[in-house]
Amino acid sequence: MSNYSAFTDEAASVIAANGPTWNAISPESVARMRLQNRFKTGLDIAKYTAKIMREDMAAYDADSAQYTQSLGCWHGFIGQQKLIAIKKHLGDTKRRYLYLSGWMVAALRSDFGPLPDQSMHEKTSVSGLIEELYTFLRQADARELGGLFRELDAAREAGDSAKAAEVQSKIDNHQTHVVPIIADIDAGFGNAEATYLLAKRMIEAGACCIQIENQVSDEKQCGHQDGKVTVPHADFLAKIRAVRYAFMELGVDDGVIVARTDSLGAGLTKQIAVTNEPGDLGDQYNSFLDGDYIESADDIDNGDVVVKANGKLLKPKRLPSNLFQFKKGSGEDRVVLDCITSLQNGADLLWIETEKPHVGQIAGMVNRIREVVPNAKLVYNNSPSFNWTLNFRQQVFDAWSEEGKDVSAYDRANLMSSEYDESELSAEADRRIQSFQADASREAGIFHHLITLPTYHTAALSTDNLAKGYFGDEGMLAYVAGVQRKEIRQGIACVKHQNMAGSDIGDDHKEYFAGEAALKASGKDNTMNQF
Repeated sequence: MSNYSAFTDEAASVIAANGPTWNAISPESVARMRLQNRFKTGLDIAKYTAKIMREDMAAYDADSAQYTQSLGCWHGFIGQQKLIAIKKHLGDTKRRYLYLSGWMVAALRSDFGPLPDQSMHEKTSVSGLIEELYTFLRQADARELGGLFRELDAAREAGDSAKAAEVQSKIDNHQTHVVPIIADIDAGFGNAEATYLLAKRMIEAGACCIQIENQVSDEKQCGHQDGKVTVPHADFLAKIRAVRYAFMELGVDDGVIVARTDSLGAGLTKQIAVTNEPGDLGDQYNSFLDGDYIESADDIDNGDVVVKANGKLLKPKRLPSNLFQFKKGSGEDRVVLDCITSLQNGADLLWIETEKPHVGQIAGMVNRIREVVPNAKLVYNNSPSFNWTLNFRQQVFDAWSEEGKDVSAYDRANLMSSEYDESELSAEADRRIQSFQADASREAGIFHHLITLPTYHTAALSTDNLAKGYFGDEGMLAYVAGVQRKEIRQGIACVKHQNMAGSDIGDDHKEYFAGEAALKASGKDNTMNQF
């Protein structure tokens, strides 16, 4: 909460102390500019949002209904519009974050052009997007407060003291658009030192929460593609520590680390772990290796590697790629070990990358983890890579079959078909999709739900709809009816695009700087007056 009058008085004191040469500086204008620039640096943001996130984590521990959510945003403008929409429709930003997806950085923000999610984009494009997102969110604050300042001036001019007091209260209680960002550092873009250096850049840009995964940096794949290769725990823990050191060096002591495991879908490892004694962490990692137990040196061919595991000599299967293979069906056990190990070594939250959105599957792993770490919590990817409609229709089909319900009217393999859209099964599937977040947070320990790349898809969909009509038979009506008319009637602030881009903020500043001589853009010939 700010105090508009106190800010004004403080500025007046500074101006008075500097003598008559500062007489043209308005204390109230200074107060307004300070209120519009609440966060001076990215570190200010990181410290502010880390506190929020820690409070939200504690609230979730007390009540699983208090889960948090975010959407992935690939540009500052998209993030800004999301937060403006949240405030407009829902009243406040509580428990609503931003997600910075490494996938979208690769696909949309790389100087190389669109790339797959394989950490081939420039490292600094990640921290650059964090800075950009917060620049746009801070501008949203400035724009909203600027509107309130103009309301205050109008109330004063009209002599309406009650209205003026009401507006000043809104100014004093203004809620910022700045919210936590969960930022994806992929596998750290190199060794632990590289991870530390990039983490620092991300924190300095404003990140209070960094997500890091246990894939190898040079073989990194999207979590929903094949070919994923994990690293031994010692390598991953070194990177978790590197991120923690970065947080602490910069004074963000309550920064949050999300440890992601891709072990459920990763069947390969690049390295055999170092082990010193049976049962240690390296030995546990190696125990999942697929291979053949040997009895003598005659069983060893040229170039074979042999390790002692489970008290026996094991010849791990080495592929032509020089990678080693894990036993089939070992994924869930490896996930549980990864998660427990990460939490016991400094991580705050977990991310388990799954192949489908299934509450029971997630809960099965989380319950095993909570036997060792009772307050274990997940960040979960409600991924666009899942076919949600098909997955949930099949889940309902399977559940009804187990219950003995007649499902003969449905073809399980073809449940995506529109012919089922109005069916009882479809309605039940949609109900489960709608409640997925609440159900999974209650039953499977999910603290934060995110969609990694929704705005990638919304941009494509809206552009497709506009292009189809505008270049087709609808012509200009495609834009007017499909975009502008809807903006006006839905109260989307961006319909006044000059205002959204900061024209009114600039006008305010011109008036501060030049007084009545200011050449302002908001006169009678501004076409935005039509809206």
